[in-house]
Amino acid sequence: MTVRVLVADDQALVREGLRKIFEADPEIEVVADVADGRAAVDQVVRERPDLVVMDIRMPVLDGIEATREIGRLADPPRVLVLTTFHLDDYVFGALRAGASGFLLKDAEPENLIAAVHTIARGDALLDPAVTRSVVERFGRAPDPDPLTAGRLADLSQREHEVLLLLIEGCSNKEIGGRLFVSEATVKTHVMAVLRKLGLRDRIQAVILGYEAGLVRPGER
Repeated sequence: MTVRVLVADDQALVREGLRKIFEADPEIEVVADVADGRAAVDQVVRERPDLVVMDIRMPVLDGIEATREIGRLADPPRVLVLTTFHLDDYVFGALRAGASGFLLKDAEPENLIAAVHTIARGDALLDPAVTRSVVERFGRAPDPDPLTAGRLADLSQREHEVLLLLIEGCSNKEIGGRLFVSEATVKTHVMAVLRKLGLRDRIQAVILGYEAGLVRPGER
């Protein structure tokens, strides 16, 4: 199935480069490219893409607010944030706004294409090393939210263990190896965790873990 992609970046060369990368894959169609967040929201309404590849720092409306506005639309597309990382202090905010993942702008073309397919099929893109670095550097974790922490009470002990490993950024295979269970069993536990906590994907699980005080920036 063809993935319909909207590219949002204020640099024309970046937009052109991303379009060429994506259009090299016969299963990806770039329906539009835009230079600011407001245009991204408008084009989402007009084109109804499956996925938006979103820069964070853009004029008129930045990527965080654009992601938040897109998330309020009926049947919104998923959002993949591209960042220069060492310049963007807003990646964590973008994830909280509803992005389904992020990559560095210097990622290899094949990784960009794989990311589009991963997120388009409903998964979250959670690079363990990058995620931990982002949260450690930019996650200004407040005191644990008692309401958020209270949501964890519905989890079984094993589900709680799975949640902690999700927060570490572990894949299903890695979780299975740590808990000595099959990947199929892990998948069942992950789905139960997300359902009980009312979460869309693994990225939201990471955010909830920090908000609930399960782990603090800098901890492993």
